[in-house]
Amino acid sequence: MESVQNQGTSRIEARLAELGLTLPGVAAPVAAYVPAVVTGNYVHTSGQLPFVDGKLTLEGKVGAGVSAEDAKKLAAICAVNALAAVKSVIGDLDRVTRIVKVVGFVSSDPSFTGQPGVVNGASELLGEVFGDAGIHARSAVGVAVLPLDSPVEVELIAEFQ
Repeated sequence: MESVQNQGTSRIEARLAELGLTLPGVAAPVAAYVPAVVTGNYVHTSGQLPFVDGKLTLEGKVGAGVSAEDAKKLAAICAVNALAAVKSVIGDLDRVTRIVKVVGFVSSDPSFTGQPGVVNGASELLGEVFGDAGIHARSAVGVAVLPLDSPVEVELIAEFQ
């Protein structure tokens, strides 16, 4: 699958910049998959880890070594990385008309039950960036472990024109 490139800065990327965020390059897959797939007018991203400059800044389980507050920040980073994956296949984030669904996975200590609050990091960021078009359906799931011992992983479905 070919990636679509756009050299200009979109309104959405300008909004990210206002929030102090930069859209990164798309993270290289860690297994046999692609970062995003287009079907009809929808982009489905693969799960995105909270990579910053190609590295995880924190590892471990939420509720045992990773605080819920830190994990919430990591979920926002995952959402930014997911937007980079969306851009890689549609070229311009201004084409996004709606964030349809977000799925967040939280590597959790067995006693941790705050997964929804962690995944709010992604949801709140998408709302800040897209306004009403960023309001979405969502699942927040606690899991035993995630790839590379990441505390959180986020995938999304975006509609575009």
